[in-house]
Amino acid sequence: MAIAITIRKNQLKSTFLLLFGSILLFFVGFWPDFVEKWYSLGFYPLLGNWLRLLTGWALFSIGDLLYFGFWVWISLFLIRGICKMYKEKLTLNLVIYFLGNGIRFFCWVYILFKLFWGINYSRMGIEQQLGIQKHQYTKEDITSLTKLLINKTNTLRRSFPDSTLPNYSLDRLKSEAFKSYQLTNLLHPFISYKNIAVKESLYTPIANYIGFTGYYNPFSGEAQIRTDVPNVISPYITCHEMAHQLGYASESEANFVGYLAASNSGNPYFKYSVYLDLLGYALSQQFILYARDSSFADFKEIVKYNKSNIDTLVKKDRKEIRHFFMVSRNSISPVSADLYDQYLKLNKQLAGINSYDEVLGWLIAYQKKYKKL
Repeated sequence: MAIAITIRKNQLKSTFLLLFGSILLFFVGFWPDFVEKWYSLGFYPLLGNWLRLLTGWALFSIGDLLYFGFWVWISLFLIRGICKMYKEKLTLNLVIYFLGNGIRFFCWVYILFKLFWGINYSRMGIEQQLGIQKHQYTKEDITSLTKLLINKTNTLRRSFPDSTLPNYSLDRLKSEAFKSYQLTNLLHPFISYKNIAVKESLYTPIANYIGFTGYYNPFSGEAQIRTDVPNVISPYITCHEMAHQLGYASESEANFVGYLAASNSGNPYFKYSVYLDLLGYALSQQFILYARDSSFADFKEIVKYNKSNIDTLVKKDRKEIRHFFMVSRNSISPVSADLYDQYLKLNKQLAGINSYDEVLGWLIAYQKKYKKL
C-alpha cells in the first residue's frame, strides 16, 4: 500500500536555507582572525551599543519578558501538536510537518543567537589584546598567586571602618561598575563600555532552581543580576556580566575582564569583591594541586598557612557566602548545572562549568607580564 507524502516546496526550501545558514555560521568559528576583526571588533560593538541604547531605558528586563514569551510559544506549540496528534491519526505527513517546523525553529534560534552574540565564542579576545598567553600553571604559581590575593583581601577588608560591609542598591552597583569600566578604558582602550543596561532579573525568585547569579541576554543586550545573593559578591558579578555585554563570551575571559574593571575601580568595595571571589578560586585550585601532587605534610602546611594568614573578617565573609549557597541548594540545581556545563562545552569551553576557574591562568600570565595584580 503506497503512502502519500505531501511536500510543501516553500517549507522545504526555507528548511534547506536555514540549515545552510546554520552550518555556515558554525564553520565561521574556525577562523578566529576573521571573527575578531570583522565581528567582535567590527559588527558586534555597534550591535551591542545599539541594543543597550534600545533597552537600557526600561526599569524592567525586556529580555526576561522575551524569554517568558519564548517559553509560552514553545509550550503552545507542543500542546497544539499533541492535540493535533490526538484528534488525527499519526501519519507520516503529520510527523514531517512537525519535524520540519521544529528544525526551522531551532535553526532560527541558532542563527539569531550566533549573529547577535554567539560568534564571540570563537574570537581571539583578551589573549591577543593584552599580549598574554594562558599556560598550565604549577602549584608554585598558584601558591604565589594565593599569597598575593590573601594580602590584597586582608588590606582591602581592613579599609572598611566597621565589620559590616556596605549594602549597595542596583542603581549604585550599575553606576560604580560603569565608572570602573571608564577607568579601565584609560589603561586598556579596547575595553570601552557605553549605554548601561544592567537589570534585576525577573527570575530571581527561582534562581536557586535555574542556578545563576547573573546572565547576559544576547537578544536584548541586557545584563541581568540576581539581587538576593550576599551583597559582597554583587560588584564582581555586575562587572562580569558587563564584560559579556562587551563581547567577551567565554566565562574565563568575562571573569578576567570583570577583574580588570573591578580591580581598577576607585571604589574599595569593588576591589574587595573581585579579590575575595578570586581568592576563593585560588584556594580551591591550590588545595586540589597540593592534594594531588604533594605529600600530606605539605598539604597540611599550606592549609595551616592560609588559615593563619587570612583575616578574621575575610573568613567571616567567605563563610556567609558559602552558607548562602549551601542552604539554597536543591535537587534541581545539579540538573541545571549539567545542562549549562554541556552548553559551555558546545561553545568551545572544554572545561565546561569549571571554565570559570580558568581566570586564574589569565591572572598568573597577566601578573608575570605586567608585574601587578
